[in-house]
Amino acid sequence: MLKHNPNTTIVRRAAAIGAALALALVAGCGTTTDGGSDAGSGASVEEGFTVGLLLPESKTARYEKFDKPYFEEALKEECPKCKVSYQNADQDTGKQQSQAEAMLTEGIDVMVLDAVDTEAAGAVVKQSKSQDVPVVAYDRLAQGGVDYYVSFDNKNVGKVQGESLVEALEKEGGDKGEIVMINGSPTDPNAADFKAGAHEVLDGAVKIGAEYDTPDWSPDKAQQQMEQAITSVGADKISGVYSANDGMASGVIAALKSAGVDDLPPITGQDAELAGIQRIISGEQYMTVYKAIKPEAEIAAKMAVAAATGEKFDGEGATEIEDPDGNKVASVLLDPVPVTADDIEETVIADGFYTVEEVCTGDFADKGFCKEATGDK
Repeated sequence: MLKHNPNTTIVRRAAAIGAALALALVAGCGTTTDGGSDAGSGASVEEGFTVGLLLPESKTARYEKFDKPYFEEALKEECPKCKVSYQNADQDTGKQQSQAEAMLTEGIDVMVLDAVDTEAAGAVVKQSKSQDVPVVAYDRLAQGGVDYYVSFDNKNVGKVQGESLVEALEKEGGDKGEIVMINGSPTDPNAADFKAGAHEVLDGAVKIGAEYDTPDWSPDKAQQQMEQAITSVGADKISGVYSANDGMASGVIAALKSAGVDDLPPITGQDAELAGIQRIISGEQYMTVYKAIKPEAEIAAKMAVAAATGEKFDGEGATEIEDPDGNKVASVLLDPVPVTADDIEETVIADGFYTVEEVCTGDFADKGFCKEATGDK
């Protein structure tokens, strides 16, 4: 059974990786098979250059609130004269392709791409490379032969979620019913990894009564799927819900409440969204997965500078993976951290992801963690 270390080792480790990568940047030429890029070698940190940042959607709070500002801040540290050209695709593959084409026409020197659809993004990657613009895959591994990739160990995310769900069921006296699985978007390979990791833990340990893949990571569609599960399985027979992220967990909870379920079963999540943390405090959601976005964004900025200037890096945590097209990609994969009601102080609060004041608002101030944290004030 996975146990969370109250010391937030992932954040320290990720910061160490970022520092190691910064120290390890060395001049030279390379390709996607040796951890560098020939494309973009005309750019320089001294003169500055333009980085195109394309993020996939805004339904998940993390992208606008954390990823974008963290990346911009990190790039400013690495390259004070560099500029960011930013677009969000709102979960529209065609829109993201048009945004990428506009950036290439504009004259960006490197692209940082979090793809809506990683297979479809292969065309964007190939077009970029044909114009000598290197590509850093951010959070999701786009096809087409990107230069660098930074994300989390996505299969391990699913394992962490599955282990936490099994742990919750054991606390409640063991399996008393069936599990519903609300997986992520079928066009997101990360969702497939989460799903695979969860199945490694759940298969054989629990009975899965219903399972769905959720287009666009949509909370509304997750709610509809949960309503279908309640009809097919029976509300009183659902002992737990695997929800791949916090947004969809909100839809799951809404469906259960509408069905008259007052004593909610343990429900998983991911992304440590503020609303998710607050649901954990109130007891509506059992856990979330905290992924330290700041170190991920910092590493992406270092990769972007390396790719644009024709440099390469190596260091602690750096590895090489193979994309679906058989291309070798220099990568850094960070570790996820599970967060239950017992871990809020030592994770998202200790790391400054949220403050107590942000979390403990309104009715939440008198519940669980918040009652203890604000009791002496």
